Amino acid sequence: MASQNQLSYIKGKKVLMVGAGGIGCELLKTLALSGFQDIHIIDMDTIEVSNLNRQFLFRKSHVGQSKAKVARDAVLKFRPHISITPYHANVKDPDFNVDFFKQFNVVLNGLDNLDARRHVNRLCLAAEVPLVESGTTGFLGQVTVHVKGRTECYECQPKPAPKTYPVCTITSTPSKFVHCIVWAKDLLFTKLFGDKNQENDLNVRSTDATSSSEHVEDVFERRKDEDIEQYGRRIYDHVFGYNIEEALSNEETWKNRNRPKPIYSRDFLHDEIAQQNGNVDKDCAAGDPSSVSAMASLGMKNPQDIWCLKENSRIFMEAFKLFFMKREKDIGNLTFDKDDQLAVEFVTAAANIRASSFGIPLHSLFEAKGIAGNIVHAVATTNAIIAGLIVIEAIKVLQNDTNNYRMTYCLEHPTRKMLLMPVEPFEANKSCYVCSESPLTLEINTHRAKLRDFVEKIVKAKLGMYFPLIMYGAALLYEVGDDLDEAMVANYAANLEKVLSELPSPVTSGTTVTVEDLKQELTCNINIKHREEFDEEKEPDGMLLSGWTQASSVEKDDNKSNGNGGSTSNASQALPVEAEDNVEMDVPSGKKRRLSEISDQDLLSVTDETKNHEKLEVVDDDDDLMMLDGDPGLNKRKRMQ
Repeated sequence: MASQNQLSYIKGKKVLMVGAGGIGCELLKTLALSGFQDIHIIDMDTIEVSNLNRQFLFRKSHVGQSKAKVARDAVLKFRPHISITPYHANVKDPDFNVDFFKQFNVVLNGLDNLDARRHVNRLCLAAEVPLVESGTTGFLGQVTVHVKGRTECYECQPKPAPKTYPVCTITSTPSKFVHCIVWAKDLLFTKLFGDKNQENDLNVRSTDATSSSEHVEDVFERRKDEDIEQYGRRIYDHVFGYNIEEALSNEETWKNRNRPKPIYSRDFLHDEIAQQNGNVDKDCAAGDPSSVSAMASLGMKNPQDIWCLKENSRIFMEAFKLFFMKREKDIGNLTFDKDDQLAVEFVTAAANIRASSFGIPLHSLFEAKGIAGNIVHAVATTNAIIAGLIVIEAIKVLQNDTNNYRMTYCLEHPTRKMLLMPVEPFEANKSCYVCSESPLTLEINTHRAKLRDFVEKIVKAKLGMYFPLIMYGAALLYEVGDDLDEAMVANYAANLEKVLSELPSPVTSGTTVTVEDLKQELTCNINIKHREEFDEEKEPDGMLLSGWTQASSVEKDDNKSNGNGGSTSNASQALPVEAEDNVEMDVPSGKKRRLSEISDQDLLSVTDETKNHEKLEVVDDDDDLMMLDGDPGLNKRKRMQ
């Protein structure tokens, strides 16, 4: 409960909570018990069974219901006289505009993704409403305060982006188990069960595309009168056998690498398996399709067991057959989901077989699921601690207690004898395009790139604008909105397919394009610089944006092979894998030091966690993405005066 002095500031204040998941449940409870009386909650999710071990406002009977609404009802049982308004909706919906945000005295975030965080940050800036941001991952957590004109905004400094690896590493020269997971999840699973029109490098190996050009047959098409067993074995032999044989034919690639070993089904799959499967299939016929399991069919129960190559081969074939026998109507539209048991089994088995071929240690299904789903298991205690810190900072904001604002980090191990490390907020970054409106620079081939490329890869993907309006001078090049007539829609659709230099108002080197998102009330100027060529591996988008604060993280291929330049794939040239934070800690003495300047004892917590981040990005399905500041130039930031 807040003190009497604090209660005077709390009473009558209107609070917006965004997110009612891991942090949100603890936050709503703490707000109610602290004396807040007018709380609004936005959350688009429904309750799942996996939430119940840490989101204690929910019970099993609530599964499938709105998180925001159930959380409200649960808290009103012990605080019946306060007002809680739930919204089962997406915070990006048009209803939650700047005017909506202006009615609140403070906004408290408990979100699970960067896009939504950036969106709320921009709405708070436009509405001039203070924002208290938060996040957790395992035992780590943080709370930060963002007040327009007084502190940096959420986007002033880089945030760790999901690491990506060049496609040639994934398809040709994997060296880590995560490479095998990405191959199995984003290439093989998608090729077999997803969009059939999506091309990738599995039909022929990318590095030998020219030598294999006579192969016109799509290996992944099921042949007429081919039964599922034959089809599955043929796919197995192609991806784990033939493709590896083809890879080995390029001797240059393996001069300084261990040579992979081709694996064929005849060595691990026998006729008696098919007979056993036929009996087990009947047992699961009556079950829910989403509960179909290859492990259950084969009598394998422990997800933490590491399967041998033979067991992985049996799981691969069993999962393959079950997809076609039990979920055939879904094939062609499936995307990998970490909560889809059969999909996880298939991806784990495929990744392990590939790992075995390349001499990479095998992993259990439990470990593989964590890597494939970027899961760091949630800790309820961390959520509770972070929720308490959010409320403390919210009260300071309502009191206008600027001098006592703090960014607080929750650590797993003591650093300088502290588990909670407070740091003074920093001033706004003068080069931040969001809160300081600094211009950006875009290097792009204006004679080849289309306006669609600019909109999708830059405006939406990197700048996070959902309803963009693009102008060159007084000329309007592109716009979206419900109030557009058919002629305007057709005109903008036509513009999307035009090369930048051939637009009605040509965009060429030296021009400045203005991009606005009216919903976010954000305007950004982008200086265009023409560039002829781009490195396909390092710059897969064919364009380079400078001056923005979203960190890029593409791993350099230290073991770059010879002859891996050509690719027949239309798929992305860089696939996302996991995040890795370049961590720099603030210490409360007032002096800012890099990790290398802190003693070994101080670094116990930090080094342990950075090792973990080499494997996993974060996060459980609805839990909260936490990022320690990762800007190499962070020591240049100024603390708020």
